[in-house]
Amino acid sequence: MSRFAFLKAVLQPILRLMFRPRVEGAEHIPASGPVILAGNHLTFIDSIILPIVCRRQVVFIGKDEYVTGKGIKGRLMAWFFTGVGMIPVDRDGANGGVAALMTGRRVLEEGRIFGIYPEGTRSPDGRLYRGRTGIARLTLMTGAPVVPFAMIGTDKLQPGGSGMPRPGRVTVRFGMPMEFSRYDGMDRDRYVLRAVTDSVMAEVMELSGQEYVDMYATKAKAA
Repeated sequence: MSRFAFLKAVLQPILRLMFRPRVEGAEHIPASGPVILAGNHLTFIDSIILPIVCRRQVVFIGKDEYVTGKGIKGRLMAWFFTGVGMIPVDRDGANGGVAALMTGRRVLEEGRIFGIYPEGTRSPDGRLYRGRTGIARLTLMTGAPVVPFAMIGTDKLQPGGSGMPRPGRVTVRFGMPMEFSRYDGMDRDRYVLRAVTDSVMAEVMELSGQEYVDMYATKAKAA
């Protein structure tokens, strides 16, 4: 049994008891081949719940600090996060964005599922913010379909994104796959990248019911 299968078998009953996740549209996720899961990001536990409710393993990037901690706690965190599919990347470095993009491309070229939050960070206030165009570059470079998803209610269980979450009900809603083959060869056209990104975010907004803000979440946090 792989570490992912072991963790899922152990954690799934616990998480289902704590969060009673209602999953809608899971049939929209292709059973094989490369897939990009793109959705909103409300709080830390999004990245724990998403891999558990998907039948296939979801690979995603995360802060390298999650796997570099010291002591027993640090080793356990590293074992857990790498086990559920996280690939650590120094996203704050000078080449963080490029490293994240290339990691996603490699995962997709291996025929796997790559999970991404196009907002780039957690929403500071529960609204949906402007998506960054890395999602568009990934789908245009690899031809992988994009399945939009929405996490609903996780911010109520873990306000502020830190501390122990409280029990409650969450919903994970998946939309129909989106493909952008009409833009083949245009992964460097900034207007195309913005159009693709905005169309994905529009689907996420429809699924989540969030208010949309045409501003990057990082800018909103800084303000």
